[in-house]
Amino acid sequence: MTFSSRFNPVAVVLALALGGMTQAAPRRAVLASGDCKDAALSSQTKAVYDTLSARTGENVLTPADFAERLFPPPSGSLADIQRQFEAARGQFYEARHTQAAQALGEVLGQVVRLPVGETRWKLFVDTWLLQGMTLRALGRVKESDDAFLNVLRLDAQYQLDPDYYTPSTRQAFDKLRRELARTRKARLSVKSTLPSSEVFLDGRSVGQTPLALEVPPGTYALTLKKGDAVSFPRQFSVQGEETPVLVDLAYEGAVSATPFPCLATPEQWEQGLSHAVRLGGTLGVEEVIVVRLEGASSGPKWLAATVLNVEGGQKLREGGFKTRGLDAPAESLSALVDFITTGKEQPSVVVARPDLQPPWEAPLVPAVSATGAGTSGPSATRVVSYVTLGVGVAALAAAGGVRLSAEQEWTELQRGHLNENGRVEADDVTGRRLVGQLARKGQLLTGLLIGSGAALATGAVLFLASPSPRSAPAVSVDITAGPDGAGASLSATF
Repeated sequence: MTFSSRFNPVAVVLALALGGMTQAAPRRAVLASGDCKDAALSSQTKAVYDTLSARTGENVLTPADFAERLFPPPSGSLADIQRQFEAARGQFYEARHTQAAQALGEVLGQVVRLPVGETRWKLFVDTWLLQGMTLRALGRVKESDDAFLNVLRLDAQYQLDPDYYTPSTRQAFDKLRRELARTRKARLSVKSTLPSSEVFLDGRSVGQTPLALEVPPGTYALTLKKGDAVSFPRQFSVQGEETPVLVDLAYEGAVSATPFPCLATPEQWEQGLSHAVRLGGTLGVEEVIVVRLEGASSGPKWLAATVLNVEGGQKLREGGFKTRGLDAPAESLSALVDFITTGKEQPSVVVARPDLQPPWEAPLVPAVSATGAGTSGPSATRVVSYVTLGVGVAALAAAGGVRLSAEQEWTELQRGHLNENGRVEADDVTGRRLVGQLARKGQLLTGLLIGSGAALATGAVLFLASPSPRSAPAVSVDITAGPDGAGASLSATF
């Protein structure tokens, strides 16, 4: 391999990941939802995955592919990569410069896959500096300067150790520093859905969100981190006067690849389903099977699996069975997989239905005893109908808010981001971001409209089927919509 100034290890990593995504996309992905550190949850979800993937004709995303697409891991440990670097340094001092340049290129391709932080940044700097000297020894001065600039652009005050670098190398390095100081900078602004998230460029910490800093134009690797939440690694180009970047760390940070693909469930389960659909779109699959454990901390639990259609954003099927410990009965697992893949009901699987709460979910209203049937209050079915109608109205109002928000972004997209053919240029970062946001909001809008229609229809049927109370409660529905969003409220006395 011949190293050139056009080589970018981050681009290599992303190209490999995207290259894998251009192949036949797996039809399904299986992921856990809940406490991602729960060994029982990981074990049970893996059992569902193993049972599903063992079936002939099933195309299921493997855990290794899941990690490669979202959090590409290095091929070896940090110690392995450091040994590769030391071997390349030995080749340099033995004047085997061509071999050293090739080995250092391979090291850089692994460094960008390491966790962000000081350890990665130090190895990043050492490797680029050694590569710069190697290329200079080969007479490739321009490529050597580019290698040195990869360090100076994020640490303009970096000083070369005179014990390791020749006077001519230090003079060239200082000259690049002065030229870089005169170069016009671009403004980079980074925001996160989790406040005060730490921002890493090329593995180095540069501040917390909301962050605005001046950097030389070029391509950078960006990662955000807050506590255990880490964003998907991304590469982007900083050009023009300003490059804005918004990272949904609340969503990306909830995703983990170990010990098994998992999505940390937010407080609202419905929001967790929305995140699962979004993750399915990122992975490029048709369906996402979300597995969770419900129940008390001790005793038997319910292993529930929900099948989500990614394109439509709706729930297709949901079923589950009782289990205890880390291992689920093989017969029950097979029955559950039969149901979630074909829809064929099995005796050992409890099927969740729109008109019947599954046992692993808390009931919407307290149970009503038979002796209470003669009271003047509304029946349980009537109360459920009110709640269901309210959910439908809220979903409809939310759809209106999404529609208004999307219209604003569509207007912005039309202002200078579409070429003569009505398309966005490949180097238009803002335009591509707007297109991505519009696509996601389109999926969300479809899901909200479908969910609203289903809830309103179900609520109406339940209302008509329920016995009328002696004095019907007063119910009021308010819907508001405007340029800044939409809202709805349902109030009644039950």
